[in-house]
Amino acid sequence: MGIEDVRRAAERLAPLGVETPLQRSERLSEQVKAEVYLKREDLQAVRSYKIRGAYNFIASLDPETLLPGVVCASAGNHAQGVAWSCRHLQVRGAVFLPRRTPRQKVARIRALAGDLVDVRFAGDSFDDAYAAALDYSADTGAVVVPTFDHPLTVAGQGTIALEVVAQLGTPPDVVVVPVGGGGLLAGIAVALDGLGAPTETIGVQPAGAPAMLRSIEAGHPVVIDIADDFVDGAVVRTPGALTFCVVRDLVPDLEVVDEGRVCTEQLALYQDDGIVAEPAGALALAALEQLGPRLLGRSVVCILSGGNNDVARYDEIIERSLVAQGLKHYFIVAFPQQPGALRRFLDECLGPTDDIVLFEYMKKNDREFGPALVGVELAAREDLAPLLRRIAASGLDVQRVPPDSPVFHLLV
Repeated sequence: MGIEDVRRAAERLAPLGVETPLQRSERLSEQVKAEVYLKREDLQAVRSYKIRGAYNFIASLDPETLLPGVVCASAGNHAQGVAWSCRHLQVRGAVFLPRRTPRQKVARIRALAGDLVDVRFAGDSFDDAYAAALDYSADTGAVVVPTFDHPLTVAGQGTIALEVVAQLGTPPDVVVVPVGGGGLLAGIAVALDGLGAPTETIGVQPAGAPAMLRSIEAGHPVVIDIADDFVDGAVVRTPGALTFCVVRDLVPDLEVVDEGRVCTEQLALYQDDGIVAEPAGALALAALEQLGPRLLGRSVVCILSGGNNDVARYDEIIERSLVAQGLKHYFIVAFPQQPGALRRFLDECLGPTDDIVLFEYMKKNDREFGPALVGVELAAREDLAPLLRRIAASGLDVQRVPPDSPVFHLLV
């Protein structure tokens, strides 16, 4: 596939008004000393770029092929793109979602689908949902709308690059793109390559699911174990065969970003910029901090890929951000079961700006000590070392809960 495929996709999409703004970010520009622009795909009708690839694929099929309808698997955003396209084109469809799909996305899919699309749940991951969609297709003849691994899907996503170049008036020096299965990154890379743009294209994956990076390292698509599915819109166990080849050939750099850093960027977008971004939507922006020196003085476009974030997730987002910044820590304290034990911990261990944000204690009868789980929030990450010194000097039996422990994962 090449630039002509992307241009044909742009022609199909043109009547729909899917072009999104390209906005300069004062905050991020100052942070990395560059000219940083956000491509606001969160402002799409379905709040994500996925509408581009889904519509381009379905609209390219002839009416006879569409008679049995279409089917897709999705972590949420692709399903919204398919649902919107089905409604616009009056095509029947079915979407299969992992059971853990955020409620907000499920509600949006149902609202967009109307009576034309059936919403179903299958398994706990995208791959489970995809297997169910393939079974449905085999049983009904419905056409599978690929999430990322098809030239028409990739071409639809690649129209973003054409818009960016037109809006800037010139290709950017750098474009930073979130990566899951690779459809968005592949489409943008194909378009920029076809335009002859000297743009440096950088893909960004979440640390808990770097399927594309591990595949590039292996030299072929591999299946990974998912360590953390928080950035649900960019979590797959394996990339596509097509997208792997494009990324291998056209994208020299894949970065990995910790999920906690993504959460910190989500909060900054919300609090400072008034933008609601889902985790995958903030993924590219979250990489700027680690890319910093490479970006100095350059024009940088970050793809803010989606804004379908469930408000119920913000407690977890705040928690993960605090932990990632080194501001929140957990301890198991064996308190002597005698009056004044808690006061001793407060007086001898905590500093003037340290705050207890979690305290769970169960008194044990006929025991000398009773354990308590204590969460401490610090004003600055530099306050941890003095806190640990005071704990050691106190003589109390205190164990820090490390981030890789099972107990820690129950808390965060």
